[in-house]
Amino acid sequence: MTEIPMREHANAAGRLDRNPELSILIPFYNDDPRPLINALDRLAMRADDLEIVLYDDGEPDPALNQAICTHIDRLDLPVRVLTSVRNRGRAAGRNLLARRAQADWLLYLDADMIPSDDAFLDRYRQALGDGRADALFGGYITADADRPEQVLHAALSRTSDHHDAAARNAIGATAFCSSNVLVRATVMRACPFDEGFSGWGWEDVDWAVTAADQFRLVHIDNPARHGGLHATDELLAKFKTGAANFRRLLDRHPELSALPGARAARALKAMPGQHWLRGLWSWLSRNPALPLRLRTVAIKLWRASWTSEVL
Repeated sequence: MTEIPMREHANAAGRLDRNPELSILIPFYNDDPRPLINALDRLAMRADDLEIVLYDDGEPDPALNQAICTHIDRLDLPVRVLTSVRNRGRAAGRNLLARRAQADWLLYLDADMIPSDDAFLDRYRQALGDGRADALFGGYITADADRPEQVLHAALSRTSDHHDAAARNAIGATAFCSSNVLVRATVMRACPFDEGFSGWGWEDVDWAVTAADQFRLVHIDNPARHGGLHATDELLAKFKTGAANFRRLLDRHPELSALPGARAARALKAMPGQHWLRGLWSWLSRNPALPLRLRTVAIKLWRASWTSEVL
């Protein structure tokens, strides 16, 4: 297979020979990571103990890429930008970042995240030395919707994914996400993301369940605020195409067939003609005049219906 070309841009501090304790890894695709970089720069305090490595997956916006490179040149914090000329995908991009990082600990953050408070990095620094875990998920808080068409995604995220550390630890590895995760570099070498997952969804759960068989995964309360909300039409499309990834997850981990999404999909699969209801579920999801709770149930049924096709 031909290697996908990639280039690297580093600011002055990023070109120095350093031995950082922490590499902050930020993949992006069209999202602007500069607000996150600025927030981390303000919280860093000691620039000699960390680096930031960004990854532009396919460079869909060359002007944004250039603006980011110009921006980091003004920072004292060590920052590098890796740019792939073709899209590699979410799993491959995160594996690439892990390979190019210099520190023994890696912190994955999405480009549209912002630390929730000024103690964010200090909490993770404390975790570096306490030896209680090989990977920690800090959780996240969903940002408010900027546009009316994002309201459903915000509501869905808050009802499905907002849990404190105690609740997430009770759920276990399946409550991990691929962003706001602090993980040892040795874990990523032993257990990279499965690049057989394509598009959107479930590669993070697969990674966490696989890693939990060998390493200690722990949930803590150290959230970041997550933007990246999608319009309802975008969310419907992602849930439809993500069904294949869910099937791959169950093939690799049959024990996850007890997950609520799998149970709902099996129930719909047993219902004759359920696929004819997708138009109704789509309409209910997109109708802003309806209660959010009803729209949330409708889009979950849409997702389960498409998942039922691949079970």
